[in-house]
Amino acid sequence: MKRPNGAIDILRYNWHYYAASVAALFALAAVALLRLAPLAILALCAAPVVFWSIASLAASYYVYDRVEVTSWNWLPAALAFRPARWLNIHAGLDQSTETLRRLFPNANGAVCDIYEAAEMTEPSIARARRETGAVRGSPDQLPFATGDRDCIFLLFAAHEIRSAARRAAFFQEVARVLAPGGWVFLVEHLRDAPNFIAFGPGFLHFHSRAAWLRAAMSADLEPGREGSLTPFVHWFLFRKAAR
Repeated sequence: MKRPNGAIDILRYNWHYYAASVAALFALAAVALLRLAPLAILALCAAPVVFWSIASLAASYYVYDRVEVTSWNWLPAALAFRPARWLNIHAGLDQSTETLRRLFPNANGAVCDIYEAAEMTEPSIARARRETGAVRGSPDQLPFATGDRDCIFLLFAAHEIRSAARRAAFFQEVARVLAPGGWVFLVEHLRDAPNFIAFGPGFLHFHSRAAWLRAAMSADLEPGREGSLTPFVHWFLFRKAAR
């Protein structure tokens, strides 16, 4: 059996959030001991902290370790074609390229890191990037020729581009690199009810389905098939028109 890594990685890279939760619980306990506020109010304050700390780790374990979404073994069936020249774009943490090379052994694969410290301010990304190497591109400039790739993978990466305008510009650059008739394969958590239940206010770090559709369509990428992997993870296929 595979050693669980997903929930452990979430805890490693986001330890500051969990440390803040523990600190908040200690503060509430101190207030309770000093009888500075009614216990009922303190319990109401503590309940969401405890719930979302546990729920986020449980959801992460379910998605990444139990269902093994990031094993990516389900990806070829969802993609439904064999890319000849693919590009995998990540934002500081590359946990998929090795598997993509295994899944598509005869293809020409390339990797681009678009991490930018100025915009991608999450401490978890900075920690992860220290383990994965140097930046090779940016959301505004991918170092690949126009029409160079027939498939571009965006696997839990594009949500790090926080600005809607910058995301639209990024998708335009993705569309430039994509060959006519090529596909973009996007996998993300969504800003929706299941992710709110699992991650609490942290779900605001994700983007809605409508936001992804707007970004893709602003670059003239046509929505194709889409589906869900657990209630928490969604995938999209966008196609560049064959001209």
